[in-house]
Amino acid sequence: MDHRHREILRQKRRDLVESLDPSDVYDGLLSRGIFTGDMIDEIKVRGREESSGTRRSQARQLVSDLETRGNRAFPAFLECLRETGQHTLAELLESGDSAPVSVPVPLPVQPAVIPLPVPRNPKKPGRADAPEKLLPLKPTTLPIGSPKDETEIPRTPRPRSDSIQSYKMDASPCGVCLIINNVEFDAGTELKNRTGSDIDSEKLERRFRSLNFHVIVKRNLKCKHIRHELSVLAKMDHSEYDCCVVVILSHGTEASHNRFPGAVHGVDGPSVPVQIITNYLTGQNCPSLQGKPKLFFIQACGGGEKDTGFEVSPEEVQHTAVRLDEQADAIPTSSSSDSLSLSDEPDARASLPTPSDILVSYSTFPVEP
Repeated sequence: MDHRHREILRQKRRDLVESLDPSDVYDGLLSRGIFTGDMIDEIKVRGREESSGTRRSQARQLVSDLETRGNRAFPAFLECLRETGQHTLAELLESGDSAPVSVPVPLPVQPAVIPLPVPRNPKKPGRADAPEKLLPLKPTTLPIGSPKDETEIPRTPRPRSDSIQSYKMDASPCGVCLIINNVEFDAGTELKNRTGSDIDSEKLERRFRSLNFHVIVKRNLKCKHIRHELSVLAKMDHSEYDCCVVVILSHGTEASHNRFPGAVHGVDGPSVPVQIITNYLTGQNCPSLQGKPKLFFIQACGGGEKDTGFEVSPEEVQHTAVRLDEQADAIPTSSSSDSLSLSDEPDARASLPTPSDILVSYSTFPVEP
């Protein structure tokens, strides 16, 4: 969305939350391709989850999501407001969109007479101030480029980032998001099943769909199948997309590397190093993603040490427990060591900055020596 339109939505946010009826504009935004059906459902779900009232919370979420929907979102939203009779809000947004435009006033053009020196006949008397002799002007050669030089102007490709180094992110869909969710591990691996991971996977799927990604979810993959799915992703044509996201939910282990440490297990036990995972989408292996952000989110342990959390007050525990159920991956822990299973492993490492438009985000800290 244009920066000016985004600022208008933020400035008028309070009025929109107070007065907007989002249910009236859903169909219009859907028919204009601003939102998909899944995105509308996500806004409704978020509205029911908040306690501030369904209409207000849906309006708040709708305004926030509009800012991510490209340059067509703002004018389409105005059209939907007018079609549904919400003219006051439409005029409010239009008043912020109208900026004074200065029209240049043409200056009057008048002819001017410029006297030129004219040689006089030396036999005829002349004015006292007239020059005795006029010297002829010497011709001067000016450097003029050839027609070839004028037509051949070097063209630079359209930049993917602006002066503040922000990526171009206006494609629709924005890109592909691959989610690998390993929940049930083979008995011989001694790796515990990751109960609660399905909830994380579903929420991630909803979130990236709301961000206009094409989401692919794969569940319970063996090591070789993880590599296969990454290879399939790398062979896709991403030329019409602006980004690519890979999310892996699994058990993990330590693996040394200066940029991308750690590895993730397949459900059969063997692991794939994070370094190998990122290599599938490098510019050499996936040319259509060159110059585009490639994001990797690793929800997997990075070693055998455990983070037991910190003590919290009973009120905080009760408040947190309301939002979690028995399937959650993490709940506030007590000081008793019985609350942790020996086979339950912590999740992942922090990463170091790296070039080539790759970001790896780990969900846990590295093991301290």
